Formats: sequence, C-alpha cells, structure tokens
Amino acid sequence: MKDFGQYEKLLQKLHDGDVKSFKNFLRVDPGLFQELVERLTPRIQKKDTNLRRALEPGLKLAIALRYIASGDSYKSLSYGFRVAPNTISTIVPEVCQAIYEELHEECIKLPTTEEEWKEVAQGFSDRWNFHHTLGAIDGKHVAIQAPSHSGSAYHKFKGYFSIVMLAVVDSQYKFMYLDVGSNGSCSDAGIFKDSELYSALEEGAAALPPPEPLPDDDHPIPFFFVGDDAFGLKDWMMKPYATRNMTKPERLFNYRLSRARRIVENTFGILAHRFRCLLTTMLQKPENVETIVLACCCLHNLLAARTPQKIARRADREETDADHYQWTDGSWRSEDTLASLQVVGGNVGTRSARAQRDYLRDYYATIGKVSWQDKAIDVNKYRKRST
Repeated sequence: MKDFGQYEKLLQKLHDGDVKSFKNFLRVDPGLFQELVERLTPRIQKKDTNLRRALEPGLKLAIALRYIASGDSYKSLSYGFRVAPNTISTIVPEVCQAIYEELHEECIKLPTTEEEWKEVAQGFSDRWNFHHTLGAIDGKHVAIQAPSHSGSAYHKFKGYFSIVMLAVVDSQYKFMYLDVGSNGSCSDAGIFKDSELYSALEEGAAALPPPEPLPDDDHPIPFFFVGDDAFGLKDWMMKPYATRNMTKPERLFNYRLSRARRIVENTFGILAHRFRCLLTTMLQKPENVETIVLACCCLHNLLAARTPQKIARRADREETDADHYQWTDGSWRSEDTLASLQVVGGNVGTRSARAQRDYLRDYYATIGKVSWQDKAIDVNKYRKRST
C-alpha cells in the first residue's frame, strides 16, 4: 500500500511536471528537497530489521515537511503517505530535530563582534532609514494542547495554552536569535529578562559597538534594538512614544522606528503563512513543539537566503519619494497570524534612555528627515483609524 502514497506517486508526478505545485506542497523546490535529503540522511536513516524495512529518509522528510506546511493531523497524513499515525508521531519531531541540528549554525547567527553588529545596523540604515539598529525584537504565542498535569502553567490570558517564541530579526527578514519554549502564562517582560540575550546586554557582554554619531551629526549615540511597548526602554532598546497626546516630532519618530520594527512582525507573519502548523493548536508535547518551531525558523532563514525576493514580495511594501507615498499590506496580513505578547503596564526607562529617545526624535525631525515622512504619518494615521 505504501507504494501508492503521496511520496511515491504524487510527489514524483509534481517533480516531473509541476515544480510550482511541488513547492507549494512541501514549501521547498525539488532541488532543495533533494539537498535536504542528502544532508539529513546520516541523522534520520535507520537500519532494516528482520521484522520490517526502515522508511527511507526522503519519505520521512516529505512527511515532516508536509506536516509543518499544512498542519494536517497525523491521521490525515497517514492516509496520504500510507504510514501509520503512531509512526508519523515519531517521524515529525525526529526530522525536525535533525533539521535544526543540521541548519541552525548555518542559518541562525547572532553577531559576536562589533564589525558583525555594524553590518546588521548598516542593513537597517540602507533599507529602512533607521540608524544604529541592531535588530528588531518581538515575541509570539504558539497555541498548544494543554500538557498533562500542567495546571495553568501554559495558559495564555486569551483563553488557550501556548508556548512563546521570542526572536530578534535583521533587516532581511531573517532570524538572528531565538528563545523558544517559555510557557504562555509568563509575562512578556519576564520572558525577555530570563533570556541569555538580555543577560548579555545588561552585563555588557554582547560585543556591541561603542556609541557613534548618526549620519551628518556629531553627537555619539549608542547602538540599540527596536521593540514595542512589551519591552522596557533602555540605552540598548528603543521603543515608540505612548500614542496619547503625541507631538508631531514624536509621531515622526514613531513612524521612523516602526519602519525598522515591523520587520519582525512581517517575519513572523511570513513564517506562519508558509508553515501553517504554527497557526493550529499543536498537539505534541511542549518540548516537541519547541523542536518543530525551531525547525520552521531554520527553514525560513534558509529560504530567505536562497530566494530573498520572494520573502520581500510577501512583506509590507512602501512606495516612497518626495511627491508620493503609498502603503501596501503584505499578503500574510489577509490571513490568521500568531498572537502577540501581552503588553502589561509600561516601562518609563532610565533617564539616559529617555534622553536618547528624545535626541533621536529631534534628529529624525531635522537632520535625519526623509522627504516622504510627513505624507507617511498622515497615511498611516488614516490606516489605523480605518482598520
């Protein structure tokens, strides 16, 4: 019966005559699929026994990729691939673990030197006109089935159980840092403060570049990450001004910061749009969900590196010049997406961080202004009212 499954029949037909559908089915093209088979075979190949023949690595990879692409139940996958559901339940986490082990050092890299951090910051300057930005940070909830005997540990405030994925993203929609697995009942601030990245930043052990002047200016400004109100204001973390009673320079600053910050929002949206298992209530144990999420992120980065133009086509777009400004929503916004962290309270920040944000506010209203920003804040203000 297995000879009549989707791997043996459907994928072979698509490989030979419909590459676009092959990619839609597994989210990778035939060439990359074969590359992954070759790279993962040493990690996932099993030996035949006297009782049964081991499943071939290509079949196991196809099952795992179809699961993360569709979020189909193991029962549904068993009918399609002619493999028992209990076998699939071991194949998916095994293959996802192999994907992560094989790809994470290649695909998910946090800078470790001043020069590497400056290269990231240059990307934000060149593409998003927001200088000294070392990455955009955000967190999302991944819904899971309530683990046995867990009580309310994974219970999210909106009424379901979840784990949290915290990420830092570069200007090219690629993950640089991931912290996956905190239970959904944790506060947003607590998750970040418990991360290795936060400790490194607070202790000055992250090898960040020293402060430098912004373009066409002479006042040294620290390099920093950008986030939303879920994160505290620090010298190394800038976030928007509160929206009530904003002045025009504050609105301009919020718009300019949002151009850098929404990269992470788009990255999460594209990730979930591509790997739709993340939009379901995942039934695996939390540790297996963590493995699957990490594998999805590795594959996302691999695809972003191989085909960056396709990532950009799915993201929000702006048409900007002195006489014209137009915003176009990314295609992922038309569908469901991952739930954001809850913003609890607020962090007024240190005195130096508030002064730094005020300096950036004045800089982007004067020396660092761009020709379209006045039009942009009017367009974006209208968009918020109408959505």
